[in-house]
Amino acid sequence: MTAQQKFVYSFTEGNKDLKDLLGGKGANLAEMTNLGLPVPPGFTITTDACKVFLETGTEPGSLNEEITGHLAALEQQMGKRLGQADDPLLVSVRSGAKFSMPGMMDTVLNIGLSDASVTGLAAQSGNERFAWDSYRRLVQMFGKTVLGVDGELFEEALDEAKHAKGTANDLDLTAEDLRTLVATFKAIVLRETGREFPQDPREQLDLAIHAVFHSWNGDRARLYRRQERIPNDLGTAVNVCTMVFGNLGEDSGTGVAFTRDPSTGTQGVYGDYLQNAQGEDVVAGIRNTLQLADLEQLDKKSYDELMSIMQTLENHYRDLCDIEFTIERGKLWMLQTRVGKRTAAAAFRIAVQLVDQGLIDLDEALQRVTGGQLAQLMFPRFAPTSETRPVAYGIAASPGAAVGKVVFDSYTAVKWSRSGEQVILVRRETNPDDLEGMIAAEGILTSRGGKTSHAAVVARGMGKTCVCGAEELEVDTKNRKFTTADGQVVHEGDVVSIDGANGKVYLGEVPVLPSPVVEYFEGTIHAGADVQGGLVQAVHRLMAHADGRRRLAVRANADNAEDANRARRYGAQGIGLCRTEHMFLGEERRKEVEHLILADNDKDREAALSSLLPLQKGDFLELFQSMDGLPVTVRLLDPPLHEFLPDITELSVRVALAEARKDPNENDLRLLQAVHRLHEANPMLGLRGVRLGLVIPGLFGMQVRAIAEAAAERKLAGGDPRPEVMIPLVGTVQELELVRDECERVLAEVAASTGVSLDIKLGTMIELPRAAVTAGQIAEAADFFSFGTNDLTQTVWGFSRDDVEASFFTSYLEKGIFGVSPFETIDRDGVGALVKNAAQAGRATRPDLKLGVCGEHGGDPESVHFFHEVGLDYVSCSPFRIPVARLEAGRAAIETAGSDSR
Repeated sequence: MTAQQKFVYSFTEGNKDLKDLLGGKGANLAEMTNLGLPVPPGFTITTDACKVFLETGTEPGSLNEEITGHLAALEQQMGKRLGQADDPLLVSVRSGAKFSMPGMMDTVLNIGLSDASVTGLAAQSGNERFAWDSYRRLVQMFGKTVLGVDGELFEEALDEAKHAKGTANDLDLTAEDLRTLVATFKAIVLRETGREFPQDPREQLDLAIHAVFHSWNGDRARLYRRQERIPNDLGTAVNVCTMVFGNLGEDSGTGVAFTRDPSTGTQGVYGDYLQNAQGEDVVAGIRNTLQLADLEQLDKKSYDELMSIMQTLENHYRDLCDIEFTIERGKLWMLQTRVGKRTAAAAFRIAVQLVDQGLIDLDEALQRVTGGQLAQLMFPRFAPTSETRPVAYGIAASPGAAVGKVVFDSYTAVKWSRSGEQVILVRRETNPDDLEGMIAAEGILTSRGGKTSHAAVVARGMGKTCVCGAEELEVDTKNRKFTTADGQVVHEGDVVSIDGANGKVYLGEVPVLPSPVVEYFEGTIHAGADVQGGLVQAVHRLMAHADGRRRLAVRANADNAEDANRARRYGAQGIGLCRTEHMFLGEERRKEVEHLILADNDKDREAALSSLLPLQKGDFLELFQSMDGLPVTVRLLDPPLHEFLPDITELSVRVALAEARKDPNENDLRLLQAVHRLHEANPMLGLRGVRLGLVIPGLFGMQVRAIAEAAAERKLAGGDPRPEVMIPLVGTVQELELVRDECERVLAEVAASTGVSLDIKLGTMIELPRAAVTAGQIAEAADFFSFGTNDLTQTVWGFSRDDVEASFFTSYLEKGIFGVSPFETIDRDGVGALVKNAAQAGRATRPDLKLGVCGEHGGDPESVHFFHEVGLDYVSCSPFRIPVARLEAGRAAIETAGSDSR
């Protein structure tokens, strides 16, 4: 802070580009003033002043002097002094952060009223009721906001006054009623705070300014910032504005307006107006508002002027504008404008409309929408007219609206689904054994787990609706029922509805609306179809532009032909992750894996591998056909082998019961021995990934042979397969070199036996900190890197993904340790730094090294921007997130080009 630093700006000094300093409200008030619009005079105290105040507990040294100077200038301009007895100047004190935080911070109106000046206001206005109503409002707002009095005490006193008058409308209270109410309010202040309501207008002003500063760190403001991911260190500006009054009679009023419908994007007249009211009355809903169009009949002059100003503002800001205004005895005043919040559908429509009107180009239109908004448009939703009350709340783990009959195990889910039933799989928590049931179900509901639990991660990957951690539900899988907190029992076969957008659980069927955007991506709606007011057309145009602008390729995480075909329809440019372990989950294949695990000699092991080879080859043939001409990155077997064996508890009980019957099952005994042998205290850090390939001879060789033979067969059939082999969990170059030698030997054998030349790249996942740190060495033996950011996040943070969110992530988010879960959005400072350094080191060794990412972050909008910045070649994500990644990759390219040009 320098001696020359300026902390207060008149509305005539700023502009809309100074939002960092003046906040959004102050910057826009200045901009409207510059445009010559009717803005009440005033000044803005900067965010810098707020930050100093919050850091030190005191005002910056020059702030008081600057406020005094600007207040004097304002008084001279208005020809009256703040709070003078005969004709008082009154001001409002409003918050205004850089980013809009509507209703989250404090506002105080009518500063300057006192026992002395209220009579002067009554005389000057010729309206005694108005003067006492304004004083009542000041004491109420100031008492609650500045002095910390419980607002309910004022509300109760106001209700009592109306009740005594026999009315529910505050307009029926007379001047005398309001005079009595002011005395009651002042008594409440004295009783609750031990001090009189301040009569000095400058003291009122200073205390109100400090209250607005403090409100930056209020509970609701902090919660809102966490939700909207707004930084905590920005501070708020404070706007001191000359009061204009909408409560002077029927020729006065206040309202809010939008230059377009924020729900749909439709052009027209949208807003609310309330006669004889101040601004907070519209928001508070104490009286029914009129539609903005009704203002034309009440005050056509003000209405026409407002329409002209709205057009001016929209053309100037080149966007939907949200406006607050007041009419004081037929004179229109503009109190605020900002770029308005809007629904996802409106965002896409408005962006394209503005292009067609010549106000913005397609680059800027693409910057006006987000991947998060596109994701909202892709999931089905419950019909908004539903009045059904939820019976439970959980964590909104994967968006969408799902309705179905309750089932409690995977087998039943598959069976009922095949017979045409829609089902909701309900579990305490899911595990890999539930995968088939999860695929068959419309949605998944668990009573345990969080956003990064197994159920949540898998559901998002599949585009399935999922609600996790509904702890109010008592799930009894044995008796096939769950019980709600209020004692309602839901049996298997009963219908429930779950909302993955907000975590709500309903009994019975709630009507569902399909997403036309998904139908567009699926190809069942033509791009030119006029659906939902041109929504599909708008999405199509912006997606096409994103594809034309982006540098990052977008691939899919897909393990079967169905997912691969869907991914291709959604615009995937290949498969970035095929998890071969998912190919072994069927009953027939699990048996073959059991044989492999139980093999205690070379002959039995080779027999088990030989039986798996044709099954694997068939899987890859389907994938290569679906993705013909595009790369398919196949990850060799990664998870611990115990995941393919029966649960240790269930198997132990089965063996014990058989022994009690004196009818032991030899295979079960051997399985139990194997389960004990393979048991690990922390299997995610044990025998898995590349370690399996080195410990179990022939395992990786079998998989590579299946890949190579499938590729050769496709080539001979005229196809264009482009497989890539990825070795997981590599921590040192020696591991990769050993597996690479085996892979190259197998590839050479297949090429020789088939007569087909095979160009199959061999690379690795970078998912361990050591691999990231030694990436320069590992690149000597790799054709490509794919960053497995799920495991990399686990190992960098020391978190177990399946446990930590439910146990302490909520606390970490509340305490501000995280702004967002590092499993949702890449941790730029930790995990991201390793990715960036590994990418640079790898390319320093091998300039042509291909770089991609295949963790959950590949479909996260913010993470996509990071991967673009650090120079990766592609991201890979679940099929349903591909459009989101495509859109964000385009936005990232435009953003980078813009910053480069600056």
